Amino acid sequence: MSPRSDSTERKALIGARLRTAREMAGLSQGQVARMMDLHRPSVSETEAGRRGVSAEELARYCEIYGVTSAWLIGEVPDALPLEDPRVQLAARELGKLQRKDLDRVLQLLAALRSSGSEAE
Repeated sequence: MSPRSDSTERKALIGARLRTAREMAGLSQGQVARMMDLHRPSVSETEAGRRGVSAEELARYCEIYGVTSAWLIGEVPDALPLEDPRVQLAARELGKLQRKDLDRVLQLLAALRSSGSEAE
């Protein structure tokens, strides 16, 4: 894999996770842009994987969204394995939710899990 395609893939991964984290936080791109002192198109371009993120921006995104930088940059999995008994228990308990809502809950759990492992 060429360094250029690796960089493009990393930007896409970070952008997708930034979008997921923003949506889980219930914020609009405009709200995040104001909090970050950026223009809204900068947030949009970042989430689309067409704009890189500086270390300072990454740290600020983590503060705003309550996630770890390791999760945002893809060093930890996006979701827990489905075989994990905790995931199975959560699925049973949350069985009344629509599938898309359950998927969002699992993503949030993965982000929280990676946050807890950094604190240890």
